[in-house]
Amino acid sequence: MFFMENLFIGIDLGGTTVKLAFITQEGEIVSKWEIPTDKSGEKIIPDIAEAIEVKMNELSLSKNQFAGVGMGAPGPVNSEEGYLYKATNLGLKEMYPLKAELEATIGLPAVVENDANIAAIGEMWKGAGDGAKNLLCVTLGTGVGGGIISNGEIVRGANGAGGEIGHITSIPEGGALCGCGKTGCIETIASATGIARLAKEALQDQNKPSLLRDQFEKIGEVTSRDVFEAADKGDELAKEIINFITFHLGLAISHVANGLNPEKIVVGGGVSKAGEQLLIPLRKQFERFTFPRAAEAAEFTIATLGNDAGVIGAAYLAKTTLP
Repeated sequence: MFFMENLFIGIDLGGTTVKLAFITQEGEIVSKWEIPTDKSGEKIIPDIAEAIEVKMNELSLSKNQFAGVGMGAPGPVNSEEGYLYKATNLGLKEMYPLKAELEATIGLPAVVENDANIAAIGEMWKGAGDGAKNLLCVTLGTGVGGGIISNGEIVRGANGAGGEIGHITSIPEGGALCGCGKTGCIETIASATGIARLAKEALQDQNKPSLLRDQFEKIGEVTSRDVFEAADKGDELAKEIINFITFHLGLAISHVANGLNPEKIVVGGGVSKAGEQLLIPLRKQFERFTFPRAAEAAEFTIATLGNDAGVIGAAYLAKTTLP
């Protein structure tokens, strides 16, 4: 039996799984788990409500021990009105009343936010941000996500599209098509998907020997991880690809940093597992393009919360927003 009060429920809604956690006022996770995401959209909220009820019963917790719910969702979110826009990959209609549905189904006050934004908040509160009030979070995963925190407040913009770093145009003409409908976004270059595409294109365009070519001929696939592993072994083609990626990513981040002047630039997502192999050339390119005073203030660091960043950030948002 947990003798706790004013717990929060953190929810991170993803395209494949929904991550959930019960979290204390201090940001400590009492319990965390995940469930599959219903791609049709119809059962997402009922599935979440059922999973929460089951976990409460399992831990002998009652609903009156919870102060509220925070949730992150993929896509632009109007946090004031609680609407999620154009989450077509989740089977949700163009303007979905996410906050209202959460409150009606779970029976607790709720707040909703973009998933990259809550990850940034999580890292600011309990992770690599280390309390920094001016922070830029860049997530390099299947896509490229971003969260901007200025003076301790998340930057949402006029209609919830603030912080979409992944859609900064990096190749103005002739770039690859992005999932957002534009071409040449940094997401098409620095995401795990983009890096794999660049590697395959390089293998087609060049005949030089490469560990990547051996990998591709052996299993018919090349991943972003393969690129960094090959570069670590001295592979010249892999090094060229990383130089191209970090050039464009450093340039894109510099544009944001020149406006924000951040204390911390936190890099997360699967690609960030490359660590210093990514950060060293990225920092070098960033310094080339950033106003010197802003570059001096910015410390690059790898995200530390991993998959917990979203649920922790969602709990913090509920803690600081809900009455």
